[in-house]
Amino acid sequence: MKKWLSLFLALAVLFSVSGCGNTGAPEPSGSLSGAVSELDGQDGEEPASSAPAADDQEDPASRVLVAYFSWADNADLESGMDAVASPSVVSPGNVQQLAGWVQEETGGDLFAIRVVQPYPASWDACLARANQERGEQARPALLEAVENLDEYDTVFLGYPNWWYGVPMALLTFLEQNDLSGKQIYLFCSHGTGGLAGSVQQIAEAAPDAVISDNIFDCYEEEAASSHEGIRQWIAELEF
Repeated sequence: MKKWLSLFLALAVLFSVSGCGNTGAPEPSGSLSGAVSELDGQDGEEPASSAPAADDQEDPASRVLVAYFSWADNADLESGMDAVASPSVVSPGNVQQLAGWVQEETGGDLFAIRVVQPYPASWDACLARANQERGEQARPALLEAVENLDEYDTVFLGYPNWWYGVPMALLTFLEQNDLSGKQIYLFCSHGTGGLAGSVQQIAEAAPDAVISDNIFDCYEEEAASSHEGIRQWIAELEF
């Protein structure tokens, strides 16, 4: 009896060892790395929560202001134009047209800097008043103010060169609007004087703004054909 019991136990041990060594058992359907991948994100992708929702993404164009001063927006056309009136007084004026193209390329908001007292439509008379304002360091009163300036972090600022500098109304605008910390891009239409001292004037009036040294400027007679130049300039800014 003891022999049969011993034989039975021996056979049981033998079958048990044989079952543990079986290599034909199927692998689990999922590996450990696969399980970790699914925890991190579906099929190894980033979790959906790591990407901002579309509604939370801001439109860059909504943070751009295109402000400009143009003679065409500030001329007293009712007084008439003489025979030597500049084409830049006829809408769209030089800077006015450049500003429109900048707005097209950036999608920003357009703001015309306009004075309470318009300038003469005669070029000679306009120059005379501009020179008087420069000598007196005048700050012509403006008709409108920019609403919600804090919403803009980039400002494109356009102007003509008057008497080797900016129109004094542009300084009024800069002193009435705090551009501290904002990125400023300048564009200018001018005669033979080029940019002259205009950039320095702007820097002094807005000392805490970030003014780019990549400036678009053109001769006044070339303004009407500068659409492609504006497009290339905006592209250079990687805007």
